[in-house]
Amino acid sequence: MSYSVGQVAAFAGVTVRTLHHYDKAGLLSPSERSPAGYRLYGEADLVRLQQILFYRELGFPLDEIAAILKDPQANPVERLRDRQRQLNEEIARLQRLAEVAERAIEVQKTGVPLTPEERFEVFGEVAFDLSYATEAELKWAHSAGQREAMARADAHTKEDWRRLMGEAAAWRAELLAAFDEGEPSDGGRAMDLAEEHRLHIARWFTSCPPDMHRRIADDFVADPRAFALVVPPSRQRPGLAAYLRNAVHANAARHAGDGTDREENR
Repeated sequence: MSYSVGQVAAFAGVTVRTLHHYDKAGLLSPSERSPAGYRLYGEADLVRLQQILFYRELGFPLDEIAAILKDPQANPVERLRDRQRQLNEEIARLQRLAEVAERAIEVQKTGVPLTPEERFEVFGEVAFDLSYATEAELKWAHSAGQREAMARADAHTKEDWRRLMGEAAAWRAELLAAFDEGEPSDGGRAMDLAEEHRLHIARWFTSCPPDMHRRIADDFVADPRAFALVVPPSRQRPGLAAYLRNAVHANAARHAGDGTDREENR
């Protein structure tokens, strides 16, 4: 029994244009013709079409499908295994994207709702990059400290944020002054500023022992989005992120040397 292009398109769930394309590409040409010269598909053609649609569903490009079907004796198992690996990688990538989307929703909900005018009033030039926030959420998703920080941030009132940002602005001015005046990053003044920053995190967000503070400071150098949360780009100087990172590391070493934990005094 033979079928017209329109009939095959209807029961195969493809368009007539797709079948014409397969014909033009030499992938599937109707093996019969009607007395009037119309193309007709026979049973063998339909079997081949099923194979093509199977491989297309798996994402194989047409030229690779043609190569598979060119040799009926060839074993397609290796190609299928390779495609399975690619699909598994794509599934993992999409799962990560879904997690990022979920975290983005949570980050968007974190904090007290503010109008644009109130946000500028409270945060000034400090901008919260959503992409960095969601990546940080994924990176520290299983951290008790991260969960505590998110919960405490969510509970802050507008007045809390105003006080928090006021503290941060005063500290930032001292940091810039120390840097501009050439204070060494491992000197007492710079280390004291690093300690103030550590206690600021502990006071407003989550416990921040020196080891954790070192990891946070490493991000200042590795990712400009992280440092922009501390010093807006318009106030930054070349080398300032590394200066703060070095001061934090020096302060952590000072803690290790005297065996104290100053967090208890916050």
